[in-house]
Amino acid sequence: MNIRLRYSISLIALTTLVTLAGCGSQPAAREQDGAGVESRNPNAISSGVGAADPYSAAALKDPKSPLSKRSIYFDYDSFIVKDEFKSLLDHHAKFLAKNTQYKMLIQGNADERGSREYNLALGQKRAEAVKKALMLLGAKDAQLESVSLGEEKPACMDATESCWAQNRRGDMLYSGEF
Repeated sequence: MNIRLRYSISLIALTTLVTLAGCGSQPAAREQDGAGVESRNPNAISSGVGAADPYSAAALKDPKSPLSKRSIYFDYDSFIVKDEFKSLLDHHAKFLAKNTQYKMLIQGNADERGSREYNLALGQKRAEAVKKALMLLGAKDAQLESVSLGEEKPACMDATESCWAQNRRGDMLYSGEF
């Protein structure tokens, strides 16, 4: 084969390789991300630039954080978690999922009406209801312990409906708080 023919074949092969390589490396067209929208939800956790980690240990003591709220209230003679507390439980479950070194003690409480035995059983059912909700939202069973205090730790001592309502609760305590 003469040199000119070899040179022509090499040039054609090189041109073909460069063309094929260029075709396969074109990035796909990508849509541009839209501008961010500010949340006006008072329960939303800020994630803006410079914002503290909403699931850090410091958030547990920050009064502006949902994690500073630690009580779930129940209706009379009930252990069903109300819809109004599901967002709060979601925040606590996310905290526990991201901070697996933390443990939580859930204390179930009842008002003074009913026998001691009945109130202990109801308090346990309330604590278990909070525990189950947290587990469904991502917390691990090993992080959670539920106990009943029955009527032994009232938040209010008056014999009124508004006071009894404050005593029908499940309190969430983190490691170092119990």
